[in-house]
Amino acid sequence: MINIDVVSECKFWNKKIKRTDIFFNALARAFPRKYRFIGKKVSLTILLSNNKNIKKINKKFRKKNRTTDILSFPSEKKLNIKKTPYIGDIIVSYEFLNKPKTLRAFEFKNKLTKIFIHGFLHLLGYDHTKLKDFKKMLIEEKKIYKTIETKIAKLV
Repeated sequence: MINIDVVSECKFWNKKIKRTDIFFNALARAFPRKYRFIGKKVSLTILLSNNKNIKKINKKFRKKNRTTDILSFPSEKKLNIKKTPYIGDIIVSYEFLNKPKTLRAFEFKNKLTKIFIHGFLHLLGYDHTKLKDFKKMLIEEKKIYKTIETKIAKLV
């Protein structure tokens, strides 16, 4: 089972999603069986941030002085759930996702779901630096999204 701790440092998040902790944990429970880690206690943290803070973090840790939608920081290079049940941290920028600003709550949740899946896969060791890795990651993203797509509207 995956447990997600959600921390928000940006007040705008609750305009689109009232209970972010319930939203993300419900998403994880809807993942395909392969990614739910049944019988295990796996956790991660999500920081709901803004463009200003994510830019600082991106510059500090990735040497890229620009905003981005999401950053993932796996707890280890090679994931071993038995040894380290904490898989890492994800940081998401509200302003980056809320484009255009006219996005309705459902559209925002949908976009957030897709980017969360992407960040989650990074925590599990997926990457997209090479074309073959990009294709592999994209296939997994689509599989997960297809499994939870119909449940998004019902979440918080």
